[in-house]
Amino acid sequence: PQLPHGHMALPSFWKVVEDALQQSGAQLRAFCQAFETVTPSPGAQPLTPAEERKVLSLVSKHGPDKLYQVTSNISGSKDLDLTLLRGQIVALLQSADTKGNTSRWLVDAGGPRGFVPAAKLRPY
Repeated sequence: PQLPHGHMALPSFWKVVEDALQQSGAQLRAFCQAFETVTPSPGAQPLTPAEERKVLSLVSKHGPDKLYQVTSNISGSKDLDLTLLRGQIVALLQSADTKGNTSRWLVDAGGPRGFVPAAKLRPY
C-alpha cells in the first residue's frame, strides 16, 4: 500500500512529521496546564489517617518548621532520588545534595529518605 506522503521528497516528508510532532507537543502542554488548573490544590486534599500518622512522626522527629508538601508528582530518575505524589508531606534533612547542589534537597518521606527537586516543595 502507498503511504499518503509516499510521493514527497524526504526533506518535505520530515518537515510534515516534525510539524505534526510539534503540534502534538503543544496540545499536550495545553492539556497539562488545563489539568493543573482544574485539579484542587494539594492544600485542599485532606490527609488520610496513615498520612496523618506519618506527618505526626515527621513533626516529632524533625520539628514542624522542617515540613514541606510536594507540589507536583516527582519521579526520581537518579539512584538516591525519591518518587513522590503531589500532596505528600516530607521533612527537610538537608537543603543541598552531596555535591552541594541546592536545587536537590535531601528529605525524609516518613521511611524512605532521598533527594527531590527543591522547586517541587513548599513549606507545609
